[in-house]
Amino acid sequence: MFERETMISNLLYKYLDAEGGLKMMKCQNLRFVNASRLNDPFDCHPSLIDFSKVPAEKCKIWPAHLIEEVESCQYKNLRKRTWICSLSKVYDSLLMWCFYSSYSGVCIGIDMEKAEKYLSRVMNGVYLGAQQLEVQYKDIVNKPDFFHKIDMINYTRYQLSTKAKDWEHEKEVRLLLTDPLTGEIPSEFSEKDKKKDGSVDYEDVRFYPPIGRECFCELYLGVNVEKGKQDEILKVARWLNPEMKIYKMTVDPGAFRLKPELLESI
Repeated sequence: MFERETMISNLLYKYLDAEGGLKMMKCQNLRFVNASRLNDPFDCHPSLIDFSKVPAEKCKIWPAHLIEEVESCQYKNLRKRTWICSLSKVYDSLLMWCFYSSYSGVCIGIDMEKAEKYLSRVMNGVYLGAQQLEVQYKDIVNKPDFFHKIDMINYTRYQLSTKAKDWEHEKEVRLLLTDPLTGEIPSEFSEKDKKKDGSVDYEDVRFYPPIGRECFCELYLGVNVEKGKQDEILKVARWLNPEMKIYKMTVDPGAFRLKPELLESI
């Protein structure tokens, strides 16, 4: 799709409710969801690129609408072929804490340099691991014209990494898998996704590539996490990686922000 690029950030964060955090640590994996199943209906949508302005010189044999359909086809399919693990560059976003757990969950810090060796694989000289893309936040009116390339834009990258400015607080970095195979990477689907004949659409399958214990390097506990649940989370975290730094988020009385307080080893 595009050339493998330098790692964007060595440390990325995953916001989860308490149960989701426990599952992630116990299973030691990352969760990838199909791009067409994300919570933003505009995510990775082919309409982010303008295919409508077909130049006259391209219409000598085929009509403009057919050329538009042919050129846009690969970008329509790209959304169905891509699975995404959404991470963040920050651990203290008020909106992220509220949206994902009402401040009662966790935020897990992943060392991406260590995780990459588990996610990367090369076959016949071709890199087949998880790509890393930083999300760019724009207004949809800025969508590029496919047929009139002013800049040397990578349209695949643009489609998979562009979101509305309303989501800018997420500071998202995406890990991408293309055409993952159910036999090669651990996967599952929800019973509610089953059709009447028992089959499941490929896009409804979620993939969980495993990573090592050492990749889990930081853990932040929400302000409102219950004492009993906190004790359970701490027990699992210490089992997972005794070297993990664990923090409790607290309210900063001098500003509308959260402060992490380092917890002593138990």
